Amino acid sequence: MRFSRNDSATYLAAQLAKTFSRALNKRAAALGFSPGQFPILLELWNEDGLTQRQLLDRVDVEQATLANTLARMERDGLIERRPHPKDRRAQIIELTERARELETQAISASQATDDAMLARLLKFERCLLIEYMTRAIDNAKVSEQKS
Repeated sequence: MRFSRNDSATYLAAQLAKTFSRALNKRAAALGFSPGQFPILLELWNEDGLTQRQLLDRVDVEQATLANTLARMERDGLIERRPHPKDRRAQIIELTERARELETQAISASQATDDAMLARLLKFERCLLIEYMTRAIDNAKVSEQKS
């Protein structure tokens, strides 16, 4: 029996992720941030003034990746760091005014990406796709913890 990559959820998920990333990248670049910065921005828009450790716990990336991303965000004027009032080793990460002003446009860009990529799906199909993707991600996390 021949193996077809079009029957592989792993292959299709990777292709889907690349396609979504490219589409979001175009919209994000026009606004002045990268798709890798978007999850961090989302967390800080929801709760500004988090520590790097708190961000690490909320965003599924490696410590080194987060540190590099935060350095680029600081360089690009999206965040500022200030000393933690109680922990000398920690810093508080806060959005700049520029980053706060991006929130509505960035979320709209993300939603426009979803709308463009899923335009031919019915509403219930979109809901099912998101549910199935979420379950697959959760299953992968459980599988990683077991190994």
